[in-house]
Amino acid sequence: MSPLESLLGPIDIYLFDQLLRGRIAPGMRVLDAGCGFGRNLVYLLREGYEVFGADADPQAIAATRELSGSLAPALPAGNFRVEPVDAMSFPDAFADVVISSAVLHFARDDAQFDAMLRGTWRVLKPGGLFFCRLASSIGIETQVQPVAGRRCLLPDGSRRYLVDEELLMRLTSQLGGQLLDPLKTTVVQNQRSMTTWVVRKSP
Repeated sequence: MSPLESLLGPIDIYLFDQLLRGRIAPGMRVLDAGCGFGRNLVYLLREGYEVFGADADPQAIAATRELSGSLAPALPAGNFRVEPVDAMSFPDAFADVVISSAVLHFARDDAQFDAMLRGTWRVLKPGGLFFCRLASSIGIETQVQPVAGRRCLLPDGSRRYLVDEELLMRLTSQLGGQLLDPLKTTVVQNQRSMTTWVVRKSP
């Protein structure tokens, strides 16, 4: 493992971009909603951020607690909780930064997507930063096959709930947010499309 990989872990490159620009700064409380095995938390844990996480997978939370124990032993294990993002036990307006990386596109339908999004948004403080990466149809509109509503079959064979620009812009307004960056979409040739959605919650 290289020194850089040891420091950063397998962090999402677009999340790293937010760190580089100073939008996620020491002293902030960061909650990873759908944290998985903690791949986006290595740097934050190592640098002493106040980190929290939630995931419905008990094995993922066990691994994240182990990661936290090795990199930031002062953090309580209870900061990382086995619970779905639409029913997190963290209080309203809890975190300065909320991360949602490759989570929302697992929604089964519109109702679950809305519940997951609003459950994640609820724990963000006014003025806080919402960082979201999710599958979209942007750039691959002719390559996806609708299955039910916004749930589609992607060229890579997976089934995902796909957003588009119109929906993300409408949701930004409905949530009372401000787009911090233009929507940025990466199209992986003949596989999938991933969009980065970065929003500031209105004070």
